[in-house]
Amino acid sequence: MNVLVTGGNGQLASCIKDIQHNYPALNFIYTDYKELDVSNLNQMQSFFSNLGEIDYCINCAAYTAVDKAENEVEMAYKVNVEGPRNLATICAKNNIVLIHISTDFVFDGQKATPYTETDHPNPISVYGDTKLKGEIEIQKTLKKYFIIRTSWLYSEHGYNFMKTMLRLAKERDEISVVYDQIGTPTYAGDLAGIILEIIAFDKDNYGIYHYSNEGIVSWFDFAKAIFEESKLSTKVWPIKTESYPTPAKRPKYSALDKTKIKDFLKKDIVFWRDSLNKVLTKI
Repeated sequence: MNVLVTGGNGQLASCIKDIQHNYPALNFIYTDYKELDVSNLNQMQSFFSNLGEIDYCINCAAYTAVDKAENEVEMAYKVNVEGPRNLATICAKNNIVLIHISTDFVFDGQKATPYTETDHPNPISVYGDTKLKGEIEIQKTLKKYFIIRTSWLYSEHGYNFMKTMLRLAKERDEISVVYDQIGTPTYAGDLAGIILEIIAFDKDNYGIYHYSNEGIVSWFDFAKAIFEESKLSTKVWPIKTESYPTPAKRPKYSALDKTKIKDFLKKDIVFWRDSLNKVLTKI
């Protein structure tokens, strides 16, 4: 099967590259925004017409700068809404299954138990709003899709919270991190494995799925674990969200219920700290 991956230089696509050798039956084609601008439908139509048969498209292309999105609304909309709409249009025309990555930020964080796929989305930021609208565009246009909502993505690739903490640890003896935003860190390598399992499984259980690592923690807990697992002596202080104002609002609670994807794939999900330890060992 031929698998097209958009956003081919991002951390999730990089993690897919790291494990693609485990799936010899899959042929991967990677593109980034220079080769394929998902917000440009004409360019996409031309690109796909010269590509040959594609069975699956994994959409890793996204505008993920949560705070910048508050001012760069048009850019976030182009990538996160128009992009998925265009991909859905192309996939519907060419009988391609679309796997689209979404976010826990489609929720407002008012729950106190993990969010299920049937809970009502209510984003409180431009980023969350555009990601939700992208989901809706796919559902309006396409029948063969998997939308996977994930949370707090990090890896040895690209820019992410873990790498920021490791950089700050070299510059400071103490760091303050919010303790009242609750969710789950997710290793992009684990998510990559789940995506490729869905393709290898090749079943038509289409729809929305939630995936993160197991466990529920705060950003403070995550930062503390990063330093503990790295044997760093940097002191971490817990602070409230109000003490660290950001342009974009973030959900106070965004843990995801993974029952649906576990039942679908019959797979256990790795505990977040075990994956963190694995990544830190790699780097």
